[in-house]
Amino acid sequence: MSAALQQPFDVRLMNGTATVLFGVVAGLLLGALGWWALRHPLFSLGGITVQGGVTHNSVATLRANVAPRLSGNFFTVDLAATRRAFEAVPWVRQAEVRREFPDRLRVVLEEHQAVAFWGEEGGSRLVNSFGEVFEANAGEVEQEDLPRLAGPDGQSAQVLAMYRAIAPLFAPLELSAARLELTGRGSWQLELDSGALVELGRGEVADVLPRAQRLAATLAQVTARYGRQPESLLSADLRYGDGYAIRLRGVGTVAAEAKEGPVAGAAGRTKGSARGAGPGTKGPAAAAAAR
Repeated sequence: MSAALQQPFDVRLMNGTATVLFGVVAGLLLGALGWWALRHPLFSLGGITVQGGVTHNSVATLRANVAPRLSGNFFTVDLAATRRAFEAVPWVRQAEVRREFPDRLRVVLEEHQAVAFWGEEGGSRLVNSFGEVFEANAGEVEQEDLPRLAGPDGQSAQVLAMYRAIAPLFAPLELSAARLELTGRGSWQLELDSGALVELGRGEVADVLPRAQRLAATLAQVTARYGRQPESLLSADLRYGDGYAIRLRGVGTVAAEAKEGPVAGAAGRTKGSARGAGPGTKGPAAAAAAR
């Protein structure tokens, strides 16, 4: 029965050919319609809505910088290229771009939040809150008292993490961390706003932090013994196992002498003798390695 109802081969061939032709024609019509829609003025980009961080860049400035770099209409504009164009503008950290039918783009910006200068004095590089280095006009920074960080390329996040751990320790002493550097040899150097230089030694935060805590916790007590305040600190060397050595303004140090009695140190028992800054002055040890 099924063989008797089967269509002849030529009929089936004609039906198949018609179906293929219909599909081709439909595809061509859809392609032509799409081409017409893409080129129709109705879908030309009518504007860009900018939201988010625009503290350092006005919306008009952003549009002026980015618009010449865009091509295509609502459907053909390259969103990734548009995002890169916005992120190339100074102070822009990230940009999110999406289409809004029928003819607009919406851009949400995230600006860099500068927390420190990076590198040598006079440079244009800054560090943001994520520890990333970016280029910008340093004159546009709102805070004039930002610290300066320095270190090998690619280690800005590590330097910022160390700064955030160390800097709060000196606030009770009315001192602030002005500069922190990770040297090429892996040693940390801290400069306070008083000009004092603190050798923190090597290591990660877990290694360096206890040394800095020891200094911050005992500096006021030690300086008071010599009639000084913490801001009289000239330098400190924390690269000792169980103590530190310091130099105070107006007080010099010499090697330990057998005749000198023990002097209570900042972090243990120290021995030493000292000379004042002026010629002929003498006094107890202001600094010696704790033992």
